[in-house]
Amino acid sequence: MKNRIIIEASVKAPINKVWKLWTEPAHILKWNAASDDWHTTKAENDLNVGGKFSSRMEAKDGSFGFDFGGTYTEVTLYQSIAYTLDDDRKVSISFSETKEGCKVVETFEAEETNPIEMQRDGWQAILDNFKKYAETMS
Repeated sequence: MKNRIIIEASVKAPINKVWKLWTEPAHILKWNAASDDWHTTKAENDLNVGGKFSSRMEAKDGSFGFDFGGTYTEVTLYQSIAYTLDDDRKVSISFSETKEGCKVVETFEAEETNPIEMQRDGWQAILDNFKKYAETMS
């Protein structure tokens, strides 16, 4: 069984706004990076069960890049998203309303190549970048 990693963030923005910023390709391009020296150059999203998504993440200096994608297995508006990555790992994301805005919790299966801490820190950095973006957009 694969190790599961859980990360979360509390976003000071309404849940409907958080959902829109999380799922629309024009917004994904703006927040989907773990650090300032990376960016997402392409994003596509068919947010339906059986629909596919993909994004291209690249180092800004052009030294490295990779594609990230998968297929949706669950989409419940303003509540949850689940998908299977192209490498067969499972990911689920829950969105819940809070007094301050919205809590986002991501659970994902670890891959075998990189240390668990590195994977958790990388995904958390992207989620933190999303939080920062969403709070400046609200």
